[in-house]
Amino acid sequence: MEKLTARNSEEGKNTLLVLQGPNLNLLGERETEIYGTDTLDSLHLKLEEHGRKLGVRLDYFQSNHEGRIVDRIQQARLEPVAGIIINAAGFTHTSVAIRDAILGVNLPFIEVHISNVYSRESFRHQSYLSDISSGVIVGLGTGGYRLAMDALVSQLIRAGVLSGQDPLA
Repeated sequence: MEKLTARNSEEGKNTLLVLQGPNLNLLGERETEIYGTDTLDSLHLKLEEHGRKLGVRLDYFQSNHEGRIVDRIQQARLEPVAGIIINAAGFTHTSVAIRDAILGVNLPFIEVHISNVYSRESFRHQSYLSDISSGVIVGLGTGGYRLAMDALVSQLIRAGVLSGQDPLA
């Protein structure tokens, strides 16, 4: 991966974009035995609290539509976004378009999956994102998002994009 950079302004370079793919709007309602009982809103509230501790702001986007996710990724190149946390959900296994959009914005990102995709159906074992990501977190429930924040913030601090205490030090 190329040198990590933030976008456009010093003021907002501490912003992380959290992208949620299809069906995550049903988090806490759908297949709770796999995905748990946290709703998307309750997850985002927990992430906000953790983000404050880390000194980062979060911008959230969820869509069930591949093109809207691609548009949001491309929009990030025009914003002061330092990095991306993405759970592309079902698009992880199918979307060359999301992969190409991420490559096009040249922002570091962490791929997250709530369930352990490797203990599920074989079609879920293929990711179009993992090989270009800064890291992948799978199977740790919604707590994986917090770990992804820690990892991404650590990478950005070590690269000189963010300042502060490295959460992984």
